[in-house]
Amino acid sequence: MRMQSTLAATALLLGTAVTPALAQEKIKLGVIVTLSGPAAALGQQVRDGFALAVKDLGSKMGGRDVEVVVVDDELKPDAAVTKVKGLLERDKVDFVIGPIFSNILQAIHRPVTESKTFLISPNAGPSTFAGKDCNPFFYVTSYQNDQVHEILGKVAQDRGYKRMYLMVPNYQAGKDSVAGFKLDYKGEIVEESYMPLNTLDFQPELSKISSQKPDALFTFMPGGLGVNLVKQYRQAGLADSIPVLSAFTVDESTLPAQQDAAVGMFGGANWAPNLDNAQNKKFVASYEAAYNVVPGTYAFQAYDAAMLIDSAVKAVKGDLSNKDAVQAALKKADFTSLRGTFKFNTNGYPIQDFYLTKVAKRPDGKFQTEIVQKVFENYGDRYAKDCKAANYSRASR
Repeated sequence: MRMQSTLAATALLLGTAVTPALAQEKIKLGVIVTLSGPAAALGQQVRDGFALAVKDLGSKMGGRDVEVVVVDDELKPDAAVTKVKGLLERDKVDFVIGPIFSNILQAIHRPVTESKTFLISPNAGPSTFAGKDCNPFFYVTSYQNDQVHEILGKVAQDRGYKRMYLMVPNYQAGKDSVAGFKLDYKGEIVEESYMPLNTLDFQPELSKISSQKPDALFTFMPGGLGVNLVKQYRQAGLADSIPVLSAFTVDESTLPAQQDAAVGMFGGANWAPNLDNAQNKKFVASYEAAYNVVPGTYAFQAYDAAMLIDSAVKAVKGDLSNKDAVQAALKKADFTSLRGTFKFNTNGYPIQDFYLTKVAKRPDGKFQTEIVQKVFENYGDRYAKDCKAANYSRASR
């Protein structure tokens, strides 16, 4: 189903001069995320984090009213292509924001960028577009997929875990996660298991883990996959004997369903709700007040995506016709990120800090991830060196 929401404009002007003709035209933003099925909670966080940012901007960017059109990619590449073409051809959006999953990004990347429309990913960051195939119409406010998993490989190595069991979904982001984990981890991998994206029953894998007795489990199981895995892992009695190092498996999108089963499990992230800076404290409080849930990385990265777009629109004084100027403004990333330190690498992926997090239960009964330690500082991805400056001359063609 296609869901459309038009965020009403208010009388807040951001102090940027625009021509009368431009001021009358709305900036159209197309958000394409997963809003159905087990992974819907992830897309809801992106949708809501983005909406909160637009609200905080007074429903204007660079003095122009903003209209947001939200569509559900259904976690189906073919459906996503159809939906994104609708955003481009029917809705004539100025920016596309999304998606959650890397397989969906790989499906929509070409139709969006070839139309010379800017694609801003608030989550998916596959290696595919971080190196030689980097693109002047593509920017990421999250990370390169490998990086979050590198955190766990570094932690496993530093903690002296000699034998690891790896379990991930069988798609591009799963493969990236294993590649990232292996960068710093030099011990023995007793099993490397790739699971279908529709897996509900993890008992066969849990039996293997129980019999092989690794020092720890590394897993990347987003959305409903993570909910089922964590509950079954705890029920199997493994949580107290074999630590879990995970990415996007125990986070604010899954914790409302996992609850106590996830407490004490570790994650890797570029942010957590308790990150100590003024802008993040305000965001977390506003998000909880608006939606009555704790925001996760999906929500904060979407909030940053909106602020990134706003910074570019202001820089070009509301005139989006000069693609080179918009591209340069996006690359500059002149906004205050909720994570604090942030800038774009040469490939349009961020340079930022990364943390080990741990699930905790708050005094109010809600669950959240909390920072345990900083693992990497001002860290850029390893593919950026293969992104050639010549790629970015394509913006004006």
